[in-house]
Amino acid sequence: MSIDIPESGGAEPDISVVVIVYNDARRLPVAVRSVLDQTLRGVEVVIADDCSTDGSYDVARSLAAEHPDRVRAIQLPENSGGCGEPRNQGVAVARGRYVMFLDSDDTLEPNACRNMLEAADRTGADLVSGLCVRVYTDSRHDKRTPWYPWLYRSTRTVESIAELPDLFVFDTLSTNKCYRRDFLVENELTFPRGIHYEDLLFSARAYLAAGRITLIPNTVYFWNVVQKTTAKSISNRRHEINNFSDRLEIHRRIDAVLERRGLDELKLHKDIKFLKHDLVLYLRDLPFLDDGYRHRFAELARGYIQDFPEAAYDRLDRVHAICAYLLLQEDWDNLMPAVDTLINRDKISAPLAERDGRVYWCEHHLDDPKARDIMDVTGLGYHGRSLDRMFLRNLLTGYAVRGDLVVLEGSVVNPLHTVPADASLTAELEFRARRRSLQTFRFPVRTVHHAGDTIDWQAAVPLSGGLRPLGVIDEVWDVRLHLTADGKRTTTRITAGRVDLENATSVPVRPRLSRFVADRLQPQVSAKGHLAFRLTQQGSAARRGRALVDRNLQGSAARGAKGAYRALRAVRKELASGRRKVQGYHRMLKVLPVRKGTVVFESHLGKQYSDSPRAVYEEMRRRRLPVTAVWAYAGARPEGFPQDVELVRRWSWSYLKALAQAEFWIDNQGFPLKLAKRPGTTYIQTWHGSALKRMGFDEPTHRVLSEPEQRSYQQALDRFDHFVVRSEHDVRTLARAYRIPEEKLLRTGYPRNDALVRAARDPQAAEPAVRELGERLGVRPDRRVVLYAPTFRARPDGGVRDFAFPFDVERFADTFGDRFTLLVRSHYLNRVSLPPSVAGRVIDVTGEPDITPLLLLSDALITDYSSVMFDYALLRRPLVFYAYDWEEYSEDMRGTYFDLLEEAPGPVARTEDELFAALSDLGAVGTQYEARLKEFMDKYGEYDRGDAAARIVDRFFGPAGGTR
Repeated sequence: MSIDIPESGGAEPDISVVVIVYNDARRLPVAVRSVLDQTLRGVEVVIADDCSTDGSYDVARSLAAEHPDRVRAIQLPENSGGCGEPRNQGVAVARGRYVMFLDSDDTLEPNACRNMLEAADRTGADLVSGLCVRVYTDSRHDKRTPWYPWLYRSTRTVESIAELPDLFVFDTLSTNKCYRRDFLVENELTFPRGIHYEDLLFSARAYLAAGRITLIPNTVYFWNVVQKTTAKSISNRRHEINNFSDRLEIHRRIDAVLERRGLDELKLHKDIKFLKHDLVLYLRDLPFLDDGYRHRFAELARGYIQDFPEAAYDRLDRVHAICAYLLLQEDWDNLMPAVDTLINRDKISAPLAERDGRVYWCEHHLDDPKARDIMDVTGLGYHGRSLDRMFLRNLLTGYAVRGDLVVLEGSVVNPLHTVPADASLTAELEFRARRRSLQTFRFPVRTVHHAGDTIDWQAAVPLSGGLRPLGVIDEVWDVRLHLTADGKRTTTRITAGRVDLENATSVPVRPRLSRFVADRLQPQVSAKGHLAFRLTQQGSAARRGRALVDRNLQGSAARGAKGAYRALRAVRKELASGRRKVQGYHRMLKVLPVRKGTVVFESHLGKQYSDSPRAVYEEMRRRRLPVTAVWAYAGARPEGFPQDVELVRRWSWSYLKALAQAEFWIDNQGFPLKLAKRPGTTYIQTWHGSALKRMGFDEPTHRVLSEPEQRSYQQALDRFDHFVVRSEHDVRTLARAYRIPEEKLLRTGYPRNDALVRAARDPQAAEPAVRELGERLGVRPDRRVVLYAPTFRARPDGGVRDFAFPFDVERFADTFGDRFTLLVRSHYLNRVSLPPSVAGRVIDVTGEPDITPLLLLSDALITDYSSVMFDYALLRRPLVFYAYDWEEYSEDMRGTYFDLLEEAPGPVARTEDELFAALSDLGAVGTQYEARLKEFMDKYGEYDRGDAAARIVDRFFGPAGGTR
């Protein structure tokens, strides 16, 4: 090893940053400068050159000569072939108390060393880790992606990596970390030599050896990524089988360390991550590789993953599990479509198979019970979608150039024969520039026909004369096929897995800027595996012209034009930003007058036309009051909202203007917290249910908010001028939790419950509407209706768990299907997927906008902890509670206001058998719990008297028959 610059004397540096380089003379100075410019001055640079051949070492020595007190340069005698050995040699000569690593093509954030050192000294950590950000240097809009940001949301210190398995399995980088040098030396922590993915093993050993690890929420490392390059980095050479072999070897070494330490749980986390991430990286490339590679890859994978514990496979989502199984079986015909869905998660890529009321990925392997379980995709709900809600695999089966025509052939999967054989079929191809363009070109598909499991098509596309790109800003063109069957249309992308496009013939094209800039369209494969076309230059004149255009695009005039364009785009983006909209809204309050008689309604954040706001609006409409009703909706377009009102999309400028000018706001959850209310507007908060679980400031998470956060939250609550309650329980819980003063309370009951109270008094009153709803849903009149309406379950990270039946819905249908129709109404944050086997006996009604008609239709209710229990009690019909996870639900951070198990006005089942036993005799349930149900209703619905909407409208909008 050569050390051309002697070690400098003086004080020991705080941190030594080892910068490794190989044939990267151009970028090395930038990396070193990012270290020298650190706000922490006690930092030295050790440049470790891996025997470069391009002059990198000369650049390193020059940098050392320019900064003799801060930079040293060493060179390995021969190229090591990886990143590990240069780092080892750098650490060997490092003098700092701490060590960091930097690659020559990356940079450090200016405060990285200071933040790392302060955290290390404060906590005594052996290892400090900060946030890495991937910077896509060739992106047009400075694209940046944080590397596993959820790990770095706040500062935290752990005494063992076992406390934070996600850190061990996800953040395997060595470069966004600061290590105590004595810690590295004492534990003989070095990088493996002669093998790729050395970071994985080094990081694993460092995590396991560390007595204390600190994470900081600061960006410390910029990982520069170049996407548009033909020279692949080591980690991106996944088409090389040795690349996969090296990864497996590194994982085996990590496994051996974990096994010696008896860390089975940590290994399980790592195995799951390998199946969900590492393996997937290679599966993505399989459709484009030959059979020899695939066979060798499957052999290597089988030798490693087939011994993974069942628990690892159990934690996979369905598509991952299918891919892993089919890979081990080397079933390429079924694996390739599964990989397509793995890359494009909404895509239905297989024809599917229905057996015994269940839906399977394919019809093969179903004689194996294990495979049958893995292949079961009933829960994904593919079978419940109509054609216009399907994103279907469209496999390119042919590509040819005939003169000026490009002949494309494809095959669209037809899952479960969704498109019937006698369907009327039409199709067209659409070519759309990937960058925003004013142009879209469409061509008819002349041949399209039904082929059983597929819809096959062929089109001769006159690209040479029919597609006229500009030639500068629209270099890449994506292709879509629009298929229409019996009036329903679906849009597909064309998967390019079977046809060799790399060597395919290009076609001549005449851009609007003439062939001076481009003269060919070359087919290519997109990052998602789809067919695309790129403008290229084949003729020498075109290449010279393009070079001239590119030079001019870098000229001062072009830079000025592009700068103006970007500034305009930035202004448009800024005007559409939430911050600017909030500012604009508050300025509107000062200049726009209140529109007398205008009421803005919103239900469940604009997701529904439902609940108490709907009941109040319909009472106004019944009275023909002279008010202007504005309803807010969320999503791309309003569905289920009335046609005789003004509709505004939530967070649009029209929405903000309507709120700024409204005389009344009426909603059941909360208009955006950052929008203040003008004094001339009256805000009636109807709320959306009595509380079992602790709410508002009673939640521990709210109590630990900072003073400014609590003040901001309180200001949002103070906008309420009136708050509807339905019982003194609401006063003691909700009103107190949200700090609503007594004078703001409306003891009217919930307007949404007026219909329930009236139905309890006169069951015949609601009969026509109930009968109509039952007929629309397909409920047989000779069967009683049971509604299952659970609440959602939160994930530890604050998100919402996917809905899963806590009981066997097929067993339910088999047991009660001749007596009951089960309606399933999940929380609006969830979605339901029912197996075909229960069709007609179990019906998903989650999509119904308003639950009140469903309550009226139902003869009994099954719930868990949903506030629907308080509403349904008003009907005095049987309630059955399925509290299978009561301890987990009631004893988490939020807690509950009362013990449901003690007060429930119906049987509380803890197991599936207990639930079915309770349902077997609903008459007995009604009789046994009649008194308790009345007590529950009186306690939690004492103000629900059937006239809430009328009382609210009387008070604020004038009595029935009168004028405002």
